[in-house]
Amino acid sequence: MCGLRLRHEPHVDGEFGVTSDLGLPEGIDRDSIGIVIVDHGSRRDESNRRHEAFVMEWRTSRGYPIVEPAHMELATPSIRTAFDACVAAGAQTVVIAPYFLWPGNHWDRDIPALAAAAATRHPGVHYLVTAPLGPHPLLMDIVDDRIRQCLEHAVDGVSACELCAGTGRCRLR
Repeated sequence: MCGLRLRHEPHVDGEFGVTSDLGLPEGIDRDSIGIVIVDHGSRRDESNRRHEAFVMEWRTSRGYPIVEPAHMELATPSIRTAFDACVAAGAQTVVIAPYFLWPGNHWDRDIPALAAAAATRHPGVHYLVTAPLGPHPLLMDIVDDRIRQCLEHAVDGVSACELCAGTGRCRLR
């Protein structure tokens, strides 16, 4: 246990209902946190746009007012640009959340170095690089859901997911 006391204040949005029950550490206000969700970045523009759309949807559904997408390399916006945007919007703490499954060189070295470089431009602003997504237990459910959905599409003709629709990829061969 890290010793932080959490307060559980669900975010309630009139259109979406309760969307986040994230307990934040005592003294941390949702409005003072900037969140940067960073992926690797791709040479494929469509992949970068999908990440950016996901981040904006996450922002809307979770109720954090300061959320920015970033790509570690190969595309913009960069971690530095996203960090700057968070601070310009009023963030006193910037949380950089890697949209990566497992620890590796990018999480161990690259992202922390890019975050530290971005932070030097903003004295007094704190930052944190979170752990990658895996091995979060909900990933088990996500993998199970994806397998079930693709099998239902391939075998029973259920609608394809948004990624496979119209591609012919989700079929038994």
